[in-house]
Amino acid sequence: MKKSAKVTLTVVAVVGLASCGSRHPDPCEAATFNEQACQEAVQKGGYYYNGSWFPMMYHYPYPYYYDSYRGYVSSGGVVRADPAASYSSTGVVRGGFGTTGAGHASGEGAGE
Repeated sequence: MKKSAKVTLTVVAVVGLASCGSRHPDPCEAATFNEQACQEAVQKGGYYYNGSWFPMMYHYPYPYYYDSYRGYVSSGGVVRADPAASYSSTGVVRGGFGTTGAGHASGEGAGE
């Protein structure tokens, strides 16, 4: 193996290991993409993860990261996105319809 190939493989391995040890996945990375969290991260210059703020400088507008994610998935990449609650400032997402909406969506409660 040539020396330059060894250096390249070493760099790739180190970068891979560093990203595996990350406890706060970037919602704009293709492999951990979260649509809502990425949009907010690009707008606000960072993101919350499990209640902690992680400042990030995104150099491109949101569609760039979405397109990157779509390309990754279409080429067989596996996405391991955390739930949206992980990306809120409190680690909890509130809202939605809850059990009332679920009942109506399933047809329960009709005619009551």
